[in-house]
Amino acid sequence: MSAAASTASEMHDPRLVAAHLDRAQNGVWFADGREPVSYLAEGNEVCFELEEKSFWFQHRSNCLTSIVRRFPPSGAIYDIGGGNGFVARALIDAGFDTVVVEPGETGARNAAQRGIPTVICATLASAKFATDSLPAAGIFDVLEHVENSATFLGEIQRCLAPKGRLYITVPALPWLWSDDDVAAGHFRRYTLATLSREVEAASFTPLFRSYFFSPLPLPLFALRCVPSLFGKRPLPRKTYSGLHRQRATWLTDRIWAAERRRIAAARPIPFGSSCLLVAEKR
Repeated sequence: MSAAASTASEMHDPRLVAAHLDRAQNGVWFADGREPVSYLAEGNEVCFELEEKSFWFQHRSNCLTSIVRRFPPSGAIYDIGGGNGFVARALIDAGFDTVVVEPGETGARNAAQRGIPTVICATLASAKFATDSLPAAGIFDVLEHVENSATFLGEIQRCLAPKGRLYITVPALPWLWSDDDVAAGHFRRYTLATLSREVEAASFTPLFRSYFFSPLPLPLFALRCVPSLFGKRPLPRKTYSGLHRQRATWLTDRIWAAERRRIAAARPIPFGSSCLLVAEKR
């Protein structure tokens, strides 16, 4: 563990970086005002039921903790759009101080119940973090929900301290676009090239980039894209839950372990249904 990694149980006073926040009785900090977000109203509830049992959520968290160890932050990671705190919990358990910033009250409450010491219920804009105040930020499957991604990345760049690190995951491969993306509130899917261009345009320098979930593109094309071509509606909640609760097999366990080892060694994976990128503020 790098000396830059903070203690896992530290509680912050977020008013040091966002002066107008108020703390509620449940311990969650709130910003004034509400803004619409492109996300399912019940999205956090659905995810909260799935996260502990889902191979997808677990593997994503494992890959993220591996890459954060490889490219550690200088202080706390602000998990923007952090949902129910599943990734934040994994980062804290790995020794990295993490703050959840989540616009949905349900997600913020779930994150607090998960034991995240500092939870802020706000969007990035309504939080109004001070310039150059955040040591590091994570946006994990968030950027695709933001219509004006350039403005969003620019605001993160403003908030981050000089040399502050940004950790990103997004859904990959535009040819996997389906009605499920529309239903989920996505505006786009990425390639590593398009994601890198957006990040560089916002005055970040990419340090590492890779695909992951390498076995999933073809199954996703068959299960989501093909039905969309024939006018089939997106998968209902019950079926979606079933997909995330697929049992691990000997083969999939070996594939996920191999992906984690490659990412931990900063060796890019050439193909997959998600992108992972680490960048540094210029």
